[in-house]
Amino acid sequence: MAPLRTALLQSSGVLGDTAENLKALDEAAARAAQSGAGLLVTSEMFLTGYALDLQDIPGLAEPADGACAQAIGEIARRHGIAVLYGYPEGADGVVYNAAQLIGPDGAALANYRKTHLFGCFEQDAFTPGDTPVVQADLNGLRIGIMICYDVEFPENVRAHALAGTDLLLVPTAQMHPFQFVAEQLVPVRAFENQMYIAYVNRTGPEGEFEFVGLSCLASPDGVTRTRAGRGEELVFGEADPELLSASRENNPYLRDRRPGLYASLV
Repeated sequence: MAPLRTALLQSSGVLGDTAENLKALDEAAARAAQSGAGLLVTSEMFLTGYALDLQDIPGLAEPADGACAQAIGEIARRHGIAVLYGYPEGADGVVYNAAQLIGPDGAALANYRKTHLFGCFEQDAFTPGDTPVVQADLNGLRIGIMICYDVEFPENVRAHALAGTDLLLVPTAQMHPFQFVAEQLVPVRAFENQMYIAYVNRTGPEGEFEFVGLSCLASPDGVTRTRAGRGEELVFGEADPELLSASRENNPYLRDRRPGLYASLV
């Protein structure tokens, strides 16, 4: 099975301007597809921007099959590339911090709602999701989805490992001074759970926040296969099924678990 070339779009886009952000996504999808990528991953809340005024969020929120989802489906279909994008999802009278995976044919594959909301801003703006493991199949790999703070909970990522996730996509809005998450925690999560993790951040100042960039693709051997800097950037890495299989064969973490000892965790 051929590796899945994955493009990480490190960008904050234009705050509150979905039309401009769709245009940037279209341009990035074209560049990624021309470079042989089969998957493009954006940052948390890429569609609208992150540091929105609370009163503006409900008006920018859309259902998972809304107009912007349809536009992104057309972008994916036209360029023949799968797209994972972050957005505010409006559903059942509330708003979720969500991420949706669209396949290369333009069809929706999976929609995830952030389960662990970080800080007062998110807790005031969003309702937490209640489904920790959301997956889809793409190019022979089992794809999982999380958002930012979710990956910092080891139980969350281990649940994905036990469910067979091969490549975990984590759109994020990682801010100063927590850059150690991108630099150190994410590669460790990939190693201890024997999976690839694509961690894709925003960058630069936005409202009260300073996003640190440092997007990466970490592999199950603990190696960071690609790493962005601090600015706007499109970087590429490969999720290789052969490396994944070999690493899982050699690493005993999941085989050596003793679940009976872990009851106190819940």
